[in-house]
Amino acid sequence: MLRFLRIPQADPNPIPLAGSPWPILLILAAYLLFVFKLGKIFMKNRKPYDLKIVLKVYNIFQVLYNGIYFGTVFYYLFIARICNLQCMESFPQDHERKQIERVLHTAYLVNKVLDLLDTVFFILRKSFKQVTFLHIYHHVFMSFGSYALTRYYGTGGHLNSVGLLNSLVHTVMYFYYYLSSEYPQVRSNIWWKKYITLTQLSQFLLLFSYSTYVRFFSPNCGVPHGILHLNMLQGVVFFYLFGKFYIQAYLRPPKSKQS
Repeated sequence: MLRFLRIPQADPNPIPLAGSPWPILLILAAYLLFVFKLGKIFMKNRKPYDLKIVLKVYNIFQVLYNGIYFGTVFYYLFIARICNLQCMESFPQDHERKQIERVLHTAYLVNKVLDLLDTVFFILRKSFKQVTFLHIYHHVFMSFGSYALTRYYGTGGHLNSVGLLNSLVHTVMYFYYYLSSEYPQVRSNIWWKKYITLTQLSQFLLLFSYSTYVRFFSPNCGVPHGILHLNMLQGVVFFYLFGKFYIQAYLRPPKSKQS
């Protein structure tokens, strides 16, 4: 049952959090325990915490972190052109850019773990309605999925496409969070939120399309088909979940209030 824990490390020089399954498993176990049980117990007899300053710093940090990450990956992929965009395979161990690939992948994996703080802040502010299945599934899958692919496939390669698009969307998203916390009129204007969700949907559509292209139109590409199939499947799953949210939030008319 736990055989997957003993699968050899793809990279003999593993990046932080990817050398063993236990760090990410313990982090996610603590996260889920807090989200479903301990957080609600802790906040039961407490008033919502005022986290305005904490969130301001956190949102600015996320904008800078994701923005720098996106700019760096964009530079290496489209300006320096360090790999073939039609088939982005992980670099061999002796490649001159292998260490850069490891550093960028570490930055992405660490950021997916930091993203778990979103839910913690919701609970500390007693915004329980924002802790939805979509929210939790998205965070757990992205953090564990990033670890698993790094450990069993290696760093970089095809996963750069995920990091590139995801970091761009998160830069926009956290910038909106920052503006909405500083300027209430931004939060009350629904068109911002609507187009952020559309940006997320576009991200999943692009990831699905790119993985499909590599799988069926790059026959000599060495990217494992399992990776491509997983990206295609999750592109469909996330598109469905976010699309369902978009329809419920922005297309369906609000229910009339009971008299």
